[in-house]
Amino acid sequence: MNVYFVSLGCDKNLVDSEEMLGLLVERGIQITDEEEKADVIVVNTCSFIHDAMEESVQTLLEMAEYRAKGSCKALIVTGCLAQRFKGDILEEIPEIDAVVGTGSFDQLSRILDRVLEGEKVLHITPPEGLPRLSSHRVVTTGGHYEYLKIAEGCDKHCTYCVIPSLRGNYRSVPMEQLVAQARRLAGEGVCELILVAQETTLYGVDLYGEKSLHRLLKELCAIPELSWIRVLYCYPEEIYPELIETMKTEKKICRYLDLPIQHASDRILKLMGRRTTREKLETLIAELRKAMPDIALRTTLITGFPGETEEEHEEILDFIDEMEFDRLGVFTYSREDGTPAARMEGQIDEEVKEARKAEIMELQQEISLDRGQARVGQVVEAVVEGKMADEDAYVGRTYADAPGVDGYVFIRTPCDLMSGDFVRVRVTGALEYDLIGEIYDEDEYAE
Repeated sequence: MNVYFVSLGCDKNLVDSEEMLGLLVERGIQITDEEEKADVIVVNTCSFIHDAMEESVQTLLEMAEYRAKGSCKALIVTGCLAQRFKGDILEEIPEIDAVVGTGSFDQLSRILDRVLEGEKVLHITPPEGLPRLSSHRVVTTGGHYEYLKIAEGCDKHCTYCVIPSLRGNYRSVPMEQLVAQARRLAGEGVCELILVAQETTLYGVDLYGEKSLHRLLKELCAIPELSWIRVLYCYPEEIYPELIETMKTEKKICRYLDLPIQHASDRILKLMGRRTTREKLETLIAELRKAMPDIALRTTLITGFPGETEEEHEEILDFIDEMEFDRLGVFTYSREDGTPAARMEGQIDEEVKEARKAEIMELQQEISLDRGQARVGQVVEAVVEGKMADEDAYVGRTYADAPGVDGYVFIRTPCDLMSGDFVRVRVTGALEYDLIGEIYDEDEYAE
């Protein structure tokens, strides 16, 4: 039997997809990368914002065509869209054979058997506990980097967000399970481990009675095969001294932190249900940069939140200009049914949202270029991602670049390099978001 798998949405969803693939492979099921050859198609969907939901629906419609042709025996939908819309999906797209919620993906193998016997299956359970993990998760990122999902769900209940209703309350994965999984991944060639969750900074509070991310990081740093450990999705109000100290002292931890702040206006932050203020954000960023002057800070913003005034938009621009984040992404506010923000007055036109987004990104582009140009002449460590076609050049990433969301360093060299190699690069130029460099030869520059 051949299964074709589509994974949409975030890196946390990708981890779920890899676990499902592992469970299928354990049964001896073959994985194919060609839709035409699939006996079964599985789509792991996203439903975080409107654009992600549209992509999921469009993908389902495309896969439904293969199901309708008769060569494919089953079409199964998993993930956040499945959890959110449940039986509606079966009604709207009759080619779908099963809908499996976020708390039930470890039941995929059994559900597949029921579907192949001709049954239509709706398997949605409350997102509680943690799913059973496969003994051999299938790595799909290329092999030299991989994500480690350290917790499921979220307790924050920000007013714009549907995640708690789809993923449940915050549940940490026991530390021994994470370390064992990390050792297995490292043994398979993974050299960069990226910690993810809806929020990583609260790791361990539910299991150990206190924030324990720093303890987990120390355990992971002891794995010899790992070279880099990167932490994403750290809520700023939950950053704590032991975490900063661990990042400062452990050499394997990338001096990189992802802080999804969402806004800089105290009024909008309060409406969003965020638990911080501009002053606290400024204090934290100063503290991080004092402890680690070379830290790369990434943030994410939402523009066009209900009631956001032009003055509050200007406040975001002023804050970005003052803080000079190394990396920054921005979403236009997405009005999601069932969230408190969807019922707020002062919903903003899409054209205004897009215009504000463009202004933010134009400013960030200038900041990013300036910061990149300041690195010209520096020697940095980079991990090789792959070779550029028809050129004596490779694409790599520095510690300041998370895969898929940040920039690259383009490395000129006649040498043969492999993906996953770590090399020293002298920065020779900068683009808006990327660096240009060449392999650094100590002997050459010593002459």
